[in-house]
Amino acid sequence: MKPSRDISGLLAIMAALRTPGSGCPWDLEQTFASITPYTLEEAYEVVDAIERGDLGDLKEELGDLLLQVVFHARMAEEQGAFAFPDVVEAITHKLIRRHPHVFGNARDLSPDEVKALWDDIKHEEKAERRAERERLGVPSDEGGKGYLGGIPAPLPALTRAQKLTAKAAKVGFDWPDAAQVIDKIHEELDEVKEAAETGQPDRIEDEIGDLIFAVANLARHYGVDPETALRHTNAKFERRFSAIETSLQEQGRSLDDASLDEMEALWVAAKNRERAPGGS
Repeated sequence: MKPSRDISGLLAIMAALRTPGSGCPWDLEQTFASITPYTLEEAYEVVDAIERGDLGDLKEELGDLLLQVVFHARMAEEQGAFAFPDVVEAITHKLIRRHPHVFGNARDLSPDEVKALWDDIKHEEKAERRAERERLGVPSDEGGKGYLGGIPAPLPALTRAQKLTAKAAKVGFDWPDAAQVIDKIHEELDEVKEAAETGQPDRIEDEIGDLIFAVANLARHYGVDPETALRHTNAKFERRFSAIETSLQEQGRSLDDASLDEMEALWVAAKNRERAPGGS
């Protein structure tokens, strides 16, 4: 079997890997649940390649992510549920339906009108799925969660917090402006301090959760994706800490040899270099 630019080649490889007796023992023992962590990991690696601006790596990571789709589709086909062509048909049907301004009669819409139309059509689709599930006697996939149902629980917590507050905001359950959210953050921070004084781990965790949730809400008010913002801050922390380590190594010292004050001074120096014109 040779590499191919045709999707049928990838499907054939996946079928061979999953063929009992002649396939790969590791691939054969996998289930939807067992490869879910890999699916999430590959999605994040796509994001990482994009943020690094590495298009060569992006090509590879998109291939890895596509493999996950093909893997799930193959296992579903083995169970007689659906196959890869059904996945393609489902997404093409959805895209055509949700873009009547491109493929239908709705023309000359503004971006806001397009977004509102998309939400309306998505709501219709959910109602249709719910009705079909009721007709077939299949349990609802919304888990009785009411209006906030449908926001996947496995999402990163910051992303899910943003989506929860955004959906609640659509029915008016929201702070009118960002300044009030900032006040709420100060309130939550005071409650963290009060909880810390009790020394009760569960209460401290609860209050810190409220604080982080409020910060995610603030990010939404400013049009900032909190997950992306935190990833960038993580990278910044790593970069500046690495600068501390490098500076100490140039002095023939290690991190263990330096005091907190010394490391703080090197941190500030690294920060100033980044902020200087032409800095990284």
